[in-house]
Amino acid sequence: MQEKQYDFPTEVIDLPSQGLCYPEGHPLASGKITLKYMTAKEEDILSSQNLIKKGIVLDKLLESVVVGTSIDDLIIGDKNAIFLATRVLGYGPNYEVEITDPFSGERQKVTIDLGKVQTKDIDFTKLKRNNVYDFSLPSDGTKIKFRLLTHKDEQNITAEIQALEKLSKGANPSDVTTRLRYMILEVNGNTDKSFVNKWVANSFKASDSRAFRNHVKEITPDLELKFEFVSDITGETEALDIPFGINFFYPSN
Repeated sequence: MQEKQYDFPTEVIDLPSQGLCYPEGHPLASGKITLKYMTAKEEDILSSQNLIKKGIVLDKLLESVVVGTSIDDLIIGDKNAIFLATRVLGYGPNYEVEITDPFSGERQKVTIDLGKVQTKDIDFTKLKRNNVYDFSLPSDGTKIKFRLLTHKDEQNITAEIQALEKLSKGANPSDVTTRLRYMILEVNGNTDKSFVNKWVANSFKASDSRAFRNHVKEITPDLELKFEFVSDITGETEALDIPFGINFFYPSN
């Protein structure tokens, strides 16, 4: 099938999910997505103090660079791949950043080659096009159904946490609990949302929650967002997470 032509430069990238998390016929089911190259328009978005203050600047960037499809259904791993590709297409693969040396505690400047970032190695046969998965809790065999979070879910979770923070006058509500409530669809066949939410808050044992989150991480398509850090002081090495926030789009050179 011939690629659609646009009045601006674009690039087609592969999604870590290979499109296997989306229903047949969904635009993302092809496992590819078309991105617009960053221009002055996107730099305006990134420099908008209003968007930065509201905490939605990266959401607006995502909306601007993705063409031909809605971004709401993007699972988080695919969204990460879009951010990485956008950064590389816009500013090149070299990412200069200051890291705290885990061996000495000193700050150290490093240059990360984003071109070396690979897709996570997972069992793609476990992915479901309806985005509904099963898991049995290790402690008592309780059966739950869950889904992988999407970009829209992330927006709703952020909004809910911010609202809870205002109601609790600055107290920090549990990000973990909120995410679990959005992920878990059913507990032992009960799909009532109020029941599920109460179960997550009061009955989901910490050991089971950890096992569940590890399982989700294991099956989730994503990028290996790590790099090999070498300490200038000790010479020791360790795999560290690539810093992945708004500063990701502000190259120092």
